[in-house]
Amino acid sequence: MRSATITRKTNETDISVEINLDGTGNYSNETGIGFFDHMLDQLARHSLIDMTVRCSGDLHIDDHHSVEDVGIALGQALSQAVGDKKGINRYASCLLPMDDALVRAALDISGRPFLVWNVDLPTAKIGTFDTELVREFFQAISTHGGLTLHVDQIHGFNSHHIAEAAFKAVARALRDALETDPRKADAIPSTKGAL
Repeated sequence: MRSATITRKTNETDISVEINLDGTGNYSNETGIGFFDHMLDQLARHSLIDMTVRCSGDLHIDDHHSVEDVGIALGQALSQAVGDKKGINRYASCLLPMDDALVRAALDISGRPFLVWNVDLPTAKIGTFDTELVREFFQAISTHGGLTLHVDQIHGFNSHHIAEAAFKAVARALRDALETDPRKADAIPSTKGAL
């Protein structure tokens, strides 16, 4: 089973993450940040990764440490769960519409982290959530998950829709990239023989 449990405790956050890459998208996410929990739920549901996240963070300061550190822990869990990457599709993309928003995500589970972020969230907040933290989350999960990740906003004027489309597009791309390629189930998807 491709699963992982990560715990991460600092002076700013106390986090536990459990994932199963071969799940059905079940989730239980509690970070104390309502909008972020909603986005993590979308990430789990549309990637079909079973996900449980618990985060107790210094929300009296702001949401930054919690959001970034959950991204770090989820990235570490993803990297651990996928293991040597044998048999995975490795590459995938998704063009995802959500009302006014259209977002494209393309990724490579390469072990070489790189984030390209062409997303312009027009408001500084979604409710009480700082919209700049959406990029921080994806930077953390890309870096610690070893993902080359490109996220591009094609259209959109509603910040909630744009952010949610980004989470869903990344989720769908992860789902496809993590699937086993039936023609190469026992092979590393690289001419180098290792990722």
